[in-house]
Amino acid sequence: MKQRVSYAQVDAEMSASLPYDAPLVPERANAKSLVAVTLGNGLEIYDFAVYSFFSVIIGHLFFPSSNDYTSLLLAVGTFGVGFVMRPLGSMVLGSYADKHGRKSAMTMILGLMSLGVMMVAFAPTYNQAGILAPVVLVAGRMLQGFSAGGEVGAATSWLMEAGDKSRRGARVSWQMTSQGGAALFGAAMGAGLSHALSEQQLYDWGWRIPFIVGLAIMPIGLYIRRQLAETHTVTPTVSAENPTFTLWREHRRALSLGILLVMKGTTTFYIIIYYMPAYMVNTLHMPASTSWWVSLTAAALTLVVPFFGGKLADRLPQRKPILIACALGSFALIWPIFATILHGAPLGITLALIAVDQILANISSAAFFLLILEAFPKAVRASGMAMVYAIGVTLFGGFAQLIVTWLLKVTGQPMAPAWYLMFCAVVTFGALLAWHERKTFCDE
Repeated sequence: MKQRVSYAQVDAEMSASLPYDAPLVPERANAKSLVAVTLGNGLEIYDFAVYSFFSVIIGHLFFPSSNDYTSLLLAVGTFGVGFVMRPLGSMVLGSYADKHGRKSAMTMILGLMSLGVMMVAFAPTYNQAGILAPVVLVAGRMLQGFSAGGEVGAATSWLMEAGDKSRRGARVSWQMTSQGGAALFGAAMGAGLSHALSEQQLYDWGWRIPFIVGLAIMPIGLYIRRQLAETHTVTPTVSAENPTFTLWREHRRALSLGILLVMKGTTTFYIIIYYMPAYMVNTLHMPASTSWWVSLTAAALTLVVPFFGGKLADRLPQRKPILIACALGSFALIWPIFATILHGAPLGITLALIAVDQILANISSAAFFLLILEAFPKAVRASGMAMVYAIGVTLFGGFAQLIVTWLLKVTGQPMAPAWYLMFCAVVTFGALLAWHERKTFCDE
C-alpha cells in the first residue's frame, strides 16, 4: 500500500535537499523581478478593465438588442463567464506551481493569457459573423479566466518567498500596485480614446486598440519571466498527492473563511473601478467624462497606497487588527458614497469619500495576502492562495456587475449597488472575526 506523505514532511525534505542545479533565489528580489512577477496580474486587470470600460459598446456589437439594459446585461455576463473558469484554473495551475515550481507556472500562465487576449482583440462582431461572434468572445474570456485562476497563487507565493522575511509585506504589496497601475492605464486608455475618437470610430475599430496594446506587451513579460530565479524547487524523490486534495482535506476551514474574506474587497474593486462608469452613464445619465474621474481616482490610489500598507504589515506583529479597523471604516463609507452620487453632490465630495474608502482598502491589502499565505505550508501555498482568491473573486467579484445591473432593473432603485456592497461587507467582517490567525507555516 502506498504510504501517504504529509505536506509538512514534503516541505522539510525540500528544504533539506534541493537539487544541485536548482536556481538560487537572490537575497532581495530586485525591481526587474518584481515587475516580471506582477506583470501577469497587471495585464490581467488591464484587460478586464478595458473590457468593462467598453462594455456598452461591446454589448451593442456582440449582443444587439432593442433594449440597452439587455445588451449591457449580456456584455457584463460575458465578463462574468471568464470568472467561472478561475476556480478550475486555480486548481490545475495552482497545483502545477506547487509541484513544478512558481517560475514554470507563471511562464505558462502568461502564454495562455496571451492567447485569450488575442481572441478578444480580433473577434468578429455580430454583424460580421452572426452567432459565431459571441462564441469567440466568450471562448477568449474563458481562456483568460482559466489562466488568471492560477496567476495570483503562483505570483504572490513567489513574492512572499523571494527574499528577506522582514520585507514580505513590501514585496507582496506589488500585486495590488500592479492592479492599480493596470486599472489606471486602462481608464486612461478609455478616456483618451473616448476623447480622441468619434463614437462611430469607437464602434468600428477604436474599442479594439486597448486589447491590442495589452497583447503587444505579453512577449516582453514572457521573456522576463523566463529569467526569474525559482523559489520552490520540488525534489523528484518526494511523492505526494495532488495539492488540491490535501487542501480540501487538511485546510478546509482556512479555504472556506479565506473565500469569504475576499468577498468585500473584490466586489468593491470591480464595482467602484470597473462598473461605476457604466452605472453613472446609464442609470444616473451623467456625462462619461465625469464618470471616468471616479475610476481614475480609485485606480490612482490603488497604485500608490499598497506600498505603504506593505511597509505597515512588515512592522505589525499581527495581520487581523489592521484588517478589522479598515473593514469597519470601509463599511461606514458605502452608503454616503452612493448617496452623494445619486443626489448630485459636488464631484469633489464624492471623490473624497471614494478616496478614503480606497485608502482603507489598499492600506490593508498586503496584510490580507499575508494572512492567507501564512495559513498554508509552502508545498500547497500556491494552490491555497489561488483557490481562495479565484473562488472568492468568481463568486463575488466576477458577477458583481451582473448582480447590481440585475438589481437595478428589478428594483428600480439606484442605491442597489450600495445594498449589495453592504451585504458583502457584513459577511467578510464575520469571516474575519472567525479567522484564527497563526503563523505555523510562516517560516516554511
